[in-house]
Amino acid sequence: MDSSLLSSADSMDVDKEFVQPPEEVAAVNAALARKPRASSLPLKPPSHTVGFIYCSEMMLHCSPHGHPEQPLRIKSIFTLLVHNQLDKLMKWLPIREVRREEALLVHSEDHWEKVIALQHMTAQQRIDSEDYYDQMSLYVMSATTRSALLSCGGVVEACLAVARGELKKSFAIVRPPGHHAEPDEHMGFCFFNNVAVAARVVQQMTPIKRILILDWDVHHGNGTQRAFNEDPSVLYVSLHRYEQGIFYPCGPFGSMQSCGEGPGLGYSVNIPWPEKGMGDAEYIYAFQKVIMPIAMEFAPELVIISAGFDAADGDELGECHVSPVGYAHMTHMLAGLAGGRLVVALEGGYNLESISVSSLAVTKVLLGQAPDMLPPLTANEAATETVWLVAREQSKFWKSVDPKACEPQQEILKEHRQHYMYKNHDMMQVPMVSADMEERFQSQVMCTPDMFQNKTLVFFVHELECPHIQKTFEMHAHGTTRQGNNSRNDVFVFDRLLQNSLVIVPTTHPLFGPTVQSKEVRRHGAVIQIDESRQILLISRAMPAIKDFVDEKLATAPATNRPSKSS
Repeated sequence: MDSSLLSSADSMDVDKEFVQPPEEVAAVNAALARKPRASSLPLKPPSHTVGFIYCSEMMLHCSPHGHPEQPLRIKSIFTLLVHNQLDKLMKWLPIREVRREEALLVHSEDHWEKVIALQHMTAQQRIDSEDYYDQMSLYVMSATTRSALLSCGGVVEACLAVARGELKKSFAIVRPPGHHAEPDEHMGFCFFNNVAVAARVVQQMTPIKRILILDWDVHHGNGTQRAFNEDPSVLYVSLHRYEQGIFYPCGPFGSMQSCGEGPGLGYSVNIPWPEKGMGDAEYIYAFQKVIMPIAMEFAPELVIISAGFDAADGDELGECHVSPVGYAHMTHMLAGLAGGRLVVALEGGYNLESISVSSLAVTKVLLGQAPDMLPPLTANEAATETVWLVAREQSKFWKSVDPKACEPQQEILKEHRQHYMYKNHDMMQVPMVSADMEERFQSQVMCTPDMFQNKTLVFFVHELECPHIQKTFEMHAHGTTRQGNNSRNDVFVFDRLLQNSLVIVPTTHPLFGPTVQSKEVRRHGAVIQIDESRQILLISRAMPAIKDFVDEKLATAPATNRPSKSS
């Protein structure tokens, strides 16, 4: 031991006040500043309440032929946030790959192996399988697996940071997206269902169990709904273009009647837009009338937004017109739930300008800024009617949903339908025989221009199963054919129509239930049961029988139904 140090220590009187020279204090402070500080001793208490996930490595997943789901999607968002210096106000969260055991909370083992195997495909194998993946709306390359693992793991970390109370809110700027990936299949630009996996991990690893997933991507998140379709602990809500099931991902799963199954019945809420062009007015209206009442009744402990920005104004794929301010207002409403615990996870959105400015507006709300003011808004007729129909469906499960408060102005809707049928199908209004019928059915009974030329009439009657409508038809048909008091002249036109009808129903239809008498079945001309409950597939399988039925009826009067030679 150094004798000078020993003598110095021995001579130090601990009871005496020791004053260190100022120059030595400055030297010590300078030396400490140069040394790395231990992670357990932060230089200052953390002040961030909002975090973000971003990693440029996810940009390595790219298509050599060009593709809407391109690497610049996340770069353009992050660049704009940095340009506005919002990154300095948020905590950067380290990203990691999703773990196998985490992914298997949602996906099958076979699905996991399929995605992992993509990185080992040879160039020739990728070329040979290009058509297959194109049919699945996917492209694959060597970096696809790594990007998909990081994207899913990034959303998991963003959710855990909020669920554990480390942050109040977070934004996962990730790709590829995830909400189309089903438990057993990758599709629609998606490989792992990022949000679904993250929700399951949160339920496994934290005390939080009740989660709301709000999906405002323009496409229905079929994979996310499928993952929780029978689970009442996760409320899945989606606003999307549906258009009778012909808009991607197609089929009836995203219809308003698709409300979950078993214990999860009522915990899937679909708001299926019947046409393109929906904007701020329509989305805010749906939030106010249906989404927020249900969300508040559900009382989630965590809210996750599947934030696809392809409904944004300018996105050619979505063809809708939601503005950045509209997204900001929706985020602001959701931020009032779950004690402010909110995670935003990027899904779709393919116009770089649109997704960037929309993400900027959402991030500002996450950081506590109030959204800009919207002008006075009025939702269009198609959206108003859709929300009303959704409210009628969801009121079966949620006390807070009031269909009467959503009921549209019927006269406006009647005029809209009449104009649409005339413009698109040349259909005209059928005159009613009495003032009472005119009042009841004005602009609701229409026909094509060839009504008086053809002997065979094809009727499309909506709400046929509704008892009060059927009774009204029978009453008026009976009343208009009565002559005096002679009951022998009574003719039930409604029954005659049914006797010459073809009815195709699924095997589960109540027409064949235990309480229905056989005479109710016999009053129909022909009834065919098909073992298929999905509407689109039922119609597809029924088409050959419908064609044969129409051909048979036309054959009974071929001369009157065949175009004349002079025409």
